Amino acid sequence: MTNAKKKWSYSTGERGRNRVRAFEHPDTGRIFLEFTDTGKRKRIALGHRDRKRAKAKSEEVAAALREALVPTGPALTLRMLFDNYIREVTPQKGQSKQGHDRRAAEMFMEFFGPHHRADTLSRRDWDAFIEWRKGGGVGGRRVRDRVITYDLKFLHSVLNWATTTGDGRGGALLQRNPLHGMPWPREQSPRRPMLSESQYQKLLSASGRVNRMFRLALVLAHESGHRIGSIRLLRWSDIDFTRGVVRWRAENDKIGFEHDTVLTPAAKQALEHARRIRPSIGDTWIFPDPVDPTNPSSRHRFRDWWNRAAALAELRPERGRGWHSLRRKFATEMKHTPLKDLCYLGGWKDPQTVLKCYQRPDEVTMREALASRRPIEAGEA
Repeated sequence: MTNAKKKWSYSTGERGRNRVRAFEHPDTGRIFLEFTDTGKRKRIALGHRDRKRAKAKSEEVAAALREALVPTGPALTLRMLFDNYIREVTPQKGQSKQGHDRRAAEMFMEFFGPHHRADTLSRRDWDAFIEWRKGGGVGGRRVRDRVITYDLKFLHSVLNWATTTGDGRGGALLQRNPLHGMPWPREQSPRRPMLSESQYQKLLSASGRVNRMFRLALVLAHESGHRIGSIRLLRWSDIDFTRGVVRWRAENDKIGFEHDTVLTPAAKQALEHARRIRPSIGDTWIFPDPVDPTNPSSRHRFRDWWNRAAALAELRPERGRGWHSLRRKFATEMKHTPLKDLCYLGGWKDPQTVLKCYQRPDEVTMREALASRRPIEAGEA
């Protein structure tokens, strides 16, 4: 048996810029054109089956796209791009994100050069930056793939924003994101340790010797499953003691997810105890900076509290264990909860993130699942 004859197609233009493809539909034989215009993939029917006319039309469209790509003003450099983004977009983000935006912009300009044209970034630049970061490119500090990915996602966001932002001449700052489709760096075996119940109890016992605010943060992280970055930025006005509910503000959340969750009795009791010791109301910080109470405590203070408590609790050092290990504990212990509810309770938008990065298989759950298995009779399925 021979294979069916391959249908006709014709391509012209430069890949990634003004590429146009004409092809015959496998069933009807009608000819279509495919091309990308202003970042959007388009397909149009020519309404005929004439290959010669289709070739001519392909060349015509490719020429029009090429002309649209010719710069009508000064080339967009990385400095110009980042200056615009940080001036227009960054102020809309939370304090932590704003700091990262500025640091990342300076880092990319240090590596590529401030006068590097944004539209000429390529796979070679992408790979070179990853190797530079892994080799200690910023202050000699080596970082893991997760940190590099976080930086590159910022660059992606800036480039995508530029394709939708006007240049003042009727066009966009960039015609396309030159780094679209680049592969993210991925660790083969990322370290994601989970805090056990016995380890949590040891930390809780040691918390009083560290700081009473650390104990409150520890209980909230354990009971809510939320990021320590969101907990650190809680205000007393976010706590509704009457309803027993806490509001998580979008501007304080890594993924911008604003939602309310129910306080557990342990979390509510810890908050009430903290407010009795240091009466506070309104929009004041639950974890104020000890020097300047108008600001929240820094993330570095929370990290230091954790390290001191781990040492006092005599926990064996393990790379990757920290505040996030409490999120993994929460997600794993709550795996019996419907996934949609669990995502809301712990502050996740994507259920796949919970399954891939947070929940762990455990023997107790597997035994319970097997014990609850029942045979299905014919007709029940």
